[in-house]
Amino acid sequence: MKAVRPLLLLVLLAAACSSPSPSTAPSGTMEPPPTPSAAETASPEPTAAATATPSEAPIADDPPPLALEGVASGIAAPINVAATPDGWLLVNERGGRVIAVAPASGATSVALDITDHVQGGGEQGLLGLAIHPEWSGENLRAFVHYSAREGDGDTVLSEFLVTDFALPPRLDPTTERVLLTVDQPFSNHNGGQLAFGPDGYLYLGLGDGGSGGDPQGNGQNPDALLGKILRIDVEGDPYAIPEDNPFADGGGAPEALLIGLRNPWRFSFDRATGLLWIGDVGQNAAEEIDRVDPLADAGANLGWTVMEASQCFAVPNCPTRGLTLPIAEYGRDLGCSVTGGYVYRGEAIPDLRGWYLFSDYCSGPLFGVPSDAEGVTGPRILFETGISVSTFGEGPDGELYVADLNGGSIYRIVAGD
Repeated sequence: MKAVRPLLLLVLLAAACSSPSPSTAPSGTMEPPPTPSAAETASPEPTAAATATPSEAPIADDPPPLALEGVASGIAAPINVAATPDGWLLVNERGGRVIAVAPASGATSVALDITDHVQGGGEQGLLGLAIHPEWSGENLRAFVHYSAREGDGDTVLSEFLVTDFALPPRLDPTTERVLLTVDQPFSNHNGGQLAFGPDGYLYLGLGDGGSGGDPQGNGQNPDALLGKILRIDVEGDPYAIPEDNPFADGGGAPEALLIGLRNPWRFSFDRATGLLWIGDVGQNAAEEIDRVDPLADAGANLGWTVMEASQCFAVPNCPTRGLTLPIAEYGRDLGCSVTGGYVYRGEAIPDLRGWYLFSDYCSGPLFGVPSDAEGVTGPRILFETGISVSTFGEGPDGELYVADLNGGSIYRIVAGD
């Protein structure tokens, strides 16, 4: 086990990823991984982030030393890590392939190749993947979010099936079922994350449409799908609207759950509390982490473009009525493009349980915030990864992974010396 040494990574754009040279995932004998162990508010002032539900054990005041342990390499621009219930990692390459990784051996194999569909590069590409919560037997379904080559980067949400039930898992590209397409006016701020919530519905993060300062006003327009977290029922045709969505009966796009986001690149659900944690990429001044209750806070307005994190953006002394403040934020002294992560709920590092871990693509530190934090706080730097962290992933056992976009590797977060 070797910790990655610190290295400050410089980038030119706060929310853009540089395009590495294509590479091919290494071949190798695949071994199955080991079986895992067990609406806008009406308050007269800005509302606080959702109150954290206490976890089963107290959260340690000081996390232990941490390090990164290599899992797999040779992956071309990895930007998303999902996990099947039996322990396989499915890693999105920005260019349009999904790579199946056996975490125990590091062996890799192509699980899906839709490069002919995908416009990859910068902030476009095969941006998200989520496993259906009932993934088992012959009901093996996955959902992907990609920038379409046809349509010059428009958002596509599609379902793919496994039709060959041998391992490693392989999604059949001929089974694509398109659920949703969204026009993208610019090439940046596409969002990216897909995740199933504890309620069984699929959540999709979409940015404000791009350029700078949200010129189309999508973030604060409840009728637009851009600048939102969407929530849909994938059992519909092509999908259904959950009855308790805040705009299901009108007043905004029925798919929308949360409004006022700039570029929610990565978000996750705390498996212990069900709370939703969102890393929303800022513009000129601040990066933010939002924590919301997906049911109690349905319809919440997270502020963009009235605010950037907890600061007024468009005008000084901005009207803040009904806006929800972040739980954490940081400025340009610490980075320029937040990569949202997960609340650690694994068993391997007991004193890390209950800490929300995230990073910054530009500067690479592993940040931490206790998941029961209240108010707007600054993050703690837990260690310098020395990599360009594009995404986090959570295994079925609650252990966490990170991807290095420029280095093409996947790492596991482990206890350090």
